[in-house]
Amino acid sequence: MTIMKQNPFSGPWRIVWMSGWDQSYVDIEVEVPGHIIFSADRSGSFQFGLVQAQMDCKIDKRQGQRIEFTWHGFDEGDELTGRGHAEIVDGELHGHLYIHLGDDSAFRAVGETAAKRKSARKRTG
Repeated sequence: MTIMKQNPFSGPWRIVWMSGWDQSYVDIEVEVPGHIIFSADRSGSFQFGLVQAQMDCKIDKRQGQRIEFTWHGFDEGDELTGRGHAEIVDGELHGHLYIHLGDDSAFRAVGETAAKRKSARKRTG
């Protein structure tokens, strides 16, 4: 198994916007808001709404700092597969998820620390 060396994508990212679904759906699971996690190896996972999936990831050196992935998961028990890609832009994760023969959505996510700061500002502001 090949390890993704110095993977800048590693760690949890909180999904803060999706073009295909509103944020109330993305965060429908209150205890587990929408997120995407890249491991230091070639794996990862994501959840938004009722969709949960596992990813097989690869950093694409030809495209600069871009990560591509295929995924397999479920939406309320229905099996889904797809692909996606993401890149880091000004400290945010910008990407696109595609459901095989189905919907697709652009997304933005922030690192866990930034998401906590944003949430705290909403509560105090």
